[in-house]
Amino acid sequence: MVLSIDEVNDILDEIYDEFPEALFQELNGGVLLLEEALPDPDAGEDVYIMGEYCVDGLGRYINIYYGSFAALLFDEPRRVWEEELRTTLRHELTHHVEGLAGERSLEYKDSAQLDALRHGEDWLPEGEPIE
Repeated sequence: MVLSIDEVNDILDEIYDEFPEALFQELNGGVLLLEEALPDPDAGEDVYIMGEYCVDGLGRYINIYYGSFAALLFDEPRRVWEEELRTTLRHELTHHVEGLAGERSLEYKDSAQLDALRHGEDWLPEGEPIE
């Protein structure tokens, strides 16, 4: 079931309120829901960027890509959309907090994951059990 961008925006607002306000400190550009999808051109079909933590001349902000969610979750129920949106926002907030602390370990893990996907390899985060 494809949710509209307005429905996804409402869900993001609810999820935003679940997190402590302190996590958003210095996130001066906020959390932006962008309409487009962001496929990874080097990783093949069905690999999309769901969100990005950005630091540039405009400040610090998080982009969430509605089109990426719609491309991958088009036939999933609302609860799956909610879970994926929550996971993505948590992930990007982790980048933000690490960035404020001068840490980049999640950035390195993300890079390793994309490299593996681009080469058609399975990727398993460190410490994750093989099922």
